[in-house]
This record gives sequence, structure tokens and C-alpha cells, in this order.
Amino acid sequence: MHTEIDETLGPRYSPARIRATWDGTGSVEDASKALGFSRAMGYDLIRNGQFPCRVLRIGRKTRVVTASLLRVLESGDPEYNDAGDRRAPTS
Repeated sequence: MHTEIDETLGPRYSPARIRATWDGTGSVEDASKALGFSRAMGYDLIRNGQFPCRVLRIGRKTRVVTASLLRVLESGDPEYNDAGDRRAPTS
């Protein structure tokens, strides 16, 4: 059953709907679907440190930062968890 709000926010995993309905974090399953891959693939990417968004581990739970997910969806550029510059410092 669709409501008027559902129709104005667009598809289930659109940035507009995520912005309107998610809190500060979302599930790995939902974030993975929004990015176009499976839950299992999402957890594999997290284990390898390659999930394209910031991820928080809270006790035994793993949550995806909503703001990071939105930036990735809108820009197409990943924000890997530890994506800092890993080159050796130059003197």
C-alpha cells in the first residue's frame, strides 16, 4: 500500500527517501541494497575494509553512517573507512 509520502520520496533507496526516513545510521543490509549489492557482499566489503561508506561497530552491531552513504550515492566516490593517505610521508 503506497501513500502520498511514499510517491513523493521516490524509490525505496533513493537519497531523498534515505534523508527523510533514516536516522544517523542504517543497517548494512539496507545500505548495501541502496548501493546495488547484496547484504553478504556488504559484510565481505566491511571485513576487507572496502565498504564504500563509513561504518561504525557498536558492540556486536555494525551500522552504516547515513551522511556518508548519502555522499557516496550522490557523488559516486567511495569514502572507505580508513581511506586516509597511506603513502609514506615525504621529507
